Amino acid sequence: MKQNPEKLAEQVKQAVKNPGRPPLETWNPELSGDMDLRIARDGQWIYQGEPLAREAIVRLFASILRREQDGEHYLVTPVEKWRIQVEDTPLLAHSLEVTSVDGQQALSLTTNVGETLAVGQSHPLEVGVYPNTDEPRPIIHVRHGVTARLVTAAFYDLVEHVEERETEAGRVFGVVSQGNFYEIGQGG
Repeated sequence: MKQNPEKLAEQVKQAVKNPGRPPLETWNPELSGDMDLRIARDGQWIYQGEPLAREAIVRLFASILRREQDGEHYLVTPVEKWRIQVEDTPLLAHSLEVTSVDGQQALSLTTNVGETLAVGQSHPLEVGVYPNTDEPRPIIHVRHGVTARLVTAAFYDLVEHVEERETEAGRVFGVVSQGNFYEIGQGG
């Protein structure tokens, strides 16, 4: 069974009567199947081998995307759930902004679908490494299990705000946002 992106987008528009985020946490349909949709490592959404041409559909699909306990990503509507393929993370984060909120440093990042995320308890920052390499894999948690990987330029901008701290495990490096410390590496 195949699903057309335009039809799925229309279905979501009909289901979401109020502006804002779709109530994804209340939508739990059975699996409809696999959609021939892949999100490449560079953030491009590819349907049946061709990039999705309409930015509005990409943004809409990003709003109905969730990653479930099985580690798979799904596009979810009130009546359908389609498994899609994601090469790394479904979203990218760029444009680090550093501001002050109530006298504390606050970091925010903008995703490739235009959403600004404030690094904090709702959107924590995490820096791991890719398997079999030492290449850092910095991500910010978006919602519903979905993450956005910081592009290289944003990660370099982030590193400019690193602090060093001593912990029981030794010296660590990290950044502070909204009073929270996010470790991004360990000292030697």
